[in-house]
Amino acid sequence: MKIVDTHCDALLRLQLAKNGEYYNAKPLNYRDSEQLGTSLHQLQTGNVLTQFFAIFIYPEVPSDQKWQHALEQIDLFYTEVLGKNPEMKHITKWEDFSDLKEGEIGAVLTLEGADAFGNDLAKLRHLYRLGVLSIGMTWNHANLCADGAKEPRGGGLTLLGKDVVKLNNQHHVFTDVSHSTVAGFWDILELSDYPMASHSNARAICDHPRNLYDDQIKAMFAENGLIQVVFNPPFINEESREATIPDLIKHIDHLCALGGRKQIGFGSDFDGISSFVENLEHASKYQNLINELLKYYTEDEVKGFSHQNFLNHLPK
Repeated sequence: MKIVDTHCDALLRLQLAKNGEYYNAKPLNYRDSEQLGTSLHQLQTGNVLTQFFAIFIYPEVPSDQKWQHALEQIDLFYTEVLGKNPEMKHITKWEDFSDLKEGEIGAVLTLEGADAFGNDLAKLRHLYRLGVLSIGMTWNHANLCADGAKEPRGGGLTLLGKDVVKLNNQHHVFTDVSHSTVAGFWDILELSDYPMASHSNARAICDHPRNLYDDQIKAMFAENGLIQVVFNPPFINEESREATIPDLIKHIDHLCALGGRKQIGFGSDFDGISSFVENLEHASKYQNLINELLKYYTEDEVKGFSHQNFLNHLPK
């Protein structure tokens, strides 16, 4: 089955390798690097229809350098992912999904955390022009728009953050609740026309601050939002860095029980995680998950999880 995956960190990996911070100071070849879980080869083998590529800036990067770091990752997206691989097609508007041809893989830019643009909305508008179609307000720490999931204060959106959500609505861009605080989640849900959790699981199954409580999950589904399950073992099993595909399916079962059968998808977090679900270590193994899901769900339901639910909820 074809796959839509709404989160990976390949751009950060490419940037770190280019700058000599990973992999023996050698740049990575996006096409077939064994150090990338979402290389072109891995996506092709796993039958991935579209991969979302996050722009992510480490919190340790000085604030006056964050925008440049974001631009470097975008440049790598254009030069290394798209420029050297004609099979990769940049999706800059939602209508582009219908234009993908056999053998082509869609590539979508996203932003994980508003740190990159600070309080400069002109920079945010520039990101829209460059094709960013989903914006997560935070990573784990606070920024000028909101607190992150691990910020002790636990605050919600600032006035600036609320303005950003409204701009996302105007540009038909998802506002991503993954990494939000509980207060931030509810602020986003109140304002966003297009809410999505790009890579989050169920907190009732694994009590981790990156996961969603049942009332949040029900509210997301009531607002026509999407929840994309994440493959990071610490978000799957409490106090464990190990997980199996059946462990991951427990989260899908729980989301279905809360009414989300037609609003569930996948957001792997490949290239951003350091431990892996057994037999689901990179994108080429996606069909292992599909085959296991087919033991418990109908073919149409699994098609929904793999790609159709997402395609049915594109911003309009």
